[in-house]
Amino acid sequence: MTHILAVDDDDDVRELLAEYLGHEGFRVTLAPTGAAMTEALEAEPVDLVLLDLRLPDGDGLSLIRQLRTESRLPVIILSGRVEDVDRIVGLELGADDYLTKPFNPRELLARIKAVLRRTGDPARERPAENLRAVVTFAGWQFDLTTQRLRSPEGRDVELTKAECALLAAFVKRPQRVLSREQLLELTRADGTDVFDRSIDVLILRLRRKIEANPKDPQIIRTERGTGYVFDTKVKMV
Repeated sequence: MTHILAVDDDDDVRELLAEYLGHEGFRVTLAPTGAAMTEALEAEPVDLVLLDLRLPDGDGLSLIRQLRTESRLPVIILSGRVEDVDRIVGLELGADDYLTKPFNPRELLARIKAVLRRTGDPARERPAENLRAVVTFAGWQFDLTTQRLRSPEGRDVELTKAECALLAAFVKRPQRVLSREQLLELTRADGTDVFDRSIDVLILRLRRKIEANPKDPQIIRTERGTGYVFDTKVKMV
């Protein structure tokens, strides 16, 4: 699922973007400030940023300049500024497109798809240090890129492709209840052939590898009638 970060201090605009783009099949993270944008980018990979130029804690043009020193992450400016100079400066700084407010959501959707087609997979273009691909949890270390899992004792633990996809889904969403349907969707998004009841089997197999006592799991907990939760702190390395 393509992940879009929408940065705008207008509550109504954020609500519109979340509802419309979510309905169109995108995953949307909302940020009301530049600081919140930075936190979101550090937390997990993003495929495209929608950025307002007027933010309470800074200027959007400065944020574009900052982004371009770190990555080629696609950026579409959404702004109430209609002056040509703002559009020109934004594009010169590296924005991929510029849309003025008020905007037609269908036009925005078309521009998002066009930018994603032009830029391809932005994750491949980001420098390795910006991928934030290694995480730690409960003494374990998991490299999301190489799919290597290392125990607290320093030994490598072999995982199947399906187990890697499931663990990746969990570490990206710690301390959140995930239903079987959500886990199916997330693991299939990684190109893994996972089917309905096999999620429970995968959970059992993964528990046997990372839990001190698989019969009394403390990391992957069952929420009865709801799903599962990765109940431990996850830290990016």
